[in-house]
Amino acid sequence: MALTVPCVAVRGSIGISLGQGPPSYEPVKTFPKDDSKTCKAMAFSPEGRYFAWVNGMTAKILECNTWKIVTEIKRPKISAIQFSSRGTYFMTWEQFIATVSNPQGTPNLNIWKTETGELVKSFTQKKQADWEPQWTSDEKVCGLLVGTDVVLYENDNFEKAQHRINIAKIAKFNMSPSSTSYYILCYMPGKSGQPQFVRLFQYPKFDPTQSIAQKSFFKTDRVNIYWNNQGTNVLLMTSTEVDDTNASYYGRQTLHYLSTKGETAMVTLKKKGPIHAVQWSPKNTEFCVVYGFMPAKASLFNLKCEPIFEFGALHRNSIYYNPQGNILILTGFGNLRGGIELWDVDNRKLISKTEAPDTTLLQWSPDGEHFMTATTAPRLRMGNGFKIWHYTGTLLYERPWNEQEELWEVLWQTFPSQTFPEKPVSYQAVEGIAPSQPQASKQAYRPPSARGETSTFKLRSDEFYKYGQKKKPNQPKTKKKTKKDGKESDGPTPSHSQDNPSTNGQVTTNPECQIPECDDFDRVKKIKKIKSKLDQISKLKKKQEAGKQLEINQIDKIKKEADLMKELEELAL
Repeated sequence: MALTVPCVAVRGSIGISLGQGPPSYEPVKTFPKDDSKTCKAMAFSPEGRYFAWVNGMTAKILECNTWKIVTEIKRPKISAIQFSSRGTYFMTWEQFIATVSNPQGTPNLNIWKTETGELVKSFTQKKQADWEPQWTSDEKVCGLLVGTDVVLYENDNFEKAQHRINIAKIAKFNMSPSSTSYYILCYMPGKSGQPQFVRLFQYPKFDPTQSIAQKSFFKTDRVNIYWNNQGTNVLLMTSTEVDDTNASYYGRQTLHYLSTKGETAMVTLKKKGPIHAVQWSPKNTEFCVVYGFMPAKASLFNLKCEPIFEFGALHRNSIYYNPQGNILILTGFGNLRGGIELWDVDNRKLISKTEAPDTTLLQWSPDGEHFMTATTAPRLRMGNGFKIWHYTGTLLYERPWNEQEELWEVLWQTFPSQTFPEKPVSYQAVEGIAPSQPQASKQAYRPPSARGETSTFKLRSDEFYKYGQKKKPNQPKTKKKTKKDGKESDGPTPSHSQDNPSTNGQVTTNPECQIPECDDFDRVKKIKKIKSKLDQISKLKKKQEAGKQLEINQIDKIKKEADLMKELEELAL
């Protein structure tokens, strides 16, 4: 029997291509490479039977066993695609356009039969955010949000909705991946001064009095939903855009737990600050959370929301379990250095460490032994390319891009869940290659004249800075009245200066506040200016989602959001 080797699909400014994974990395010769410069999206079907992409003219669907085209849909405006849970249906989304002659616009969400390309049903879905219809794992029920109602169809019959959930105004819903009983979670924002609600229902009992579990929140702007693979437990991360305590520029998050048995709880986190990442173990009995001001903590929790293991505090903001759930990656990307830790989850033991600076994308191979990191545009336009690693931290392969080319996306081929069984974890590094790009030095720069000598430099040794206010070294300390032995006396105000050995010559900071101890007022002004721009962008995005036509300069502002966020993160460190 031939060894199953996952392939890697690559999308960029030079089109779509497909290559074999470890150990050969050779191009797949039977794959019909597309050299179009306008490939907007690509996707594997969840069970691994099909692969599809759009190139600005058509959508092409291939069968992965032969890499031959089985369906071609000629719709040049398709910009987003997705398969149903078993790959029976192929869904496409196009930009919604209304004209004077057609103010209602043309339906822009289409559901097609994957095998034949037959159009099954069309809907109008103005927003691209959460545009995808949701399916149960057996595809017997399909649901989508129409206005503020959840409309549900059964058994491939899209002519008549079998159920409609229209309690209050639903802003978001999510179907559990369970294949035995179906569960639907609905998020309903409250009016001003009233709480928001999340209600969990068992299909098809949708009366408010029949909800299995519910949670209420105040001052919540967004809710992210995380189901475990069995669809029996769900985590909710609620977020506010503004933190009323002024402890963070990035709002405030809380984490809640619900189960299909009706249990609810709040996940208590032991460090203040934002929640950076949440992920369930594929083994369904525990979940991992990265949280707190940097250096952030990472903790493992059981189904009782009790911490059962601490990974320590480091500069990290992302979690990636391999598909088998026995190896966990903790890492820090974005404005962080890109340090990667690989953990043996069952034995709670660190396997290896490595670094992948400037990574914008990480994905595990279905085999659970290899993972891919990539630097992609438009997030980063320099140094595009991808690398394949072994879980022992060894670099096995890299493919850099030319400066004139852009890499947009890299995807591992998908397979049925039982294709690659769990293997014992090895701590012995495999043979690999050296990176072509030299690693940045971790040592501080020293001029040639000072090299080889003992450094006596102390950070800010000539001035003391505090929250943007600087104090000259010759300025006398303020005296205040203090009590000593029941009597008032003049005494110096305690100062956290460089003379305090516990500070190691550095200014101390308040760990519970993300307002930095700034070098000068200019830095504080920059932070406030960027925050103001981000507030403007947030308002523009809400107008855009409401269907309002924006000016060209307003659209350009929205496009700068990622760059502003990165600049803000760097200033706030």
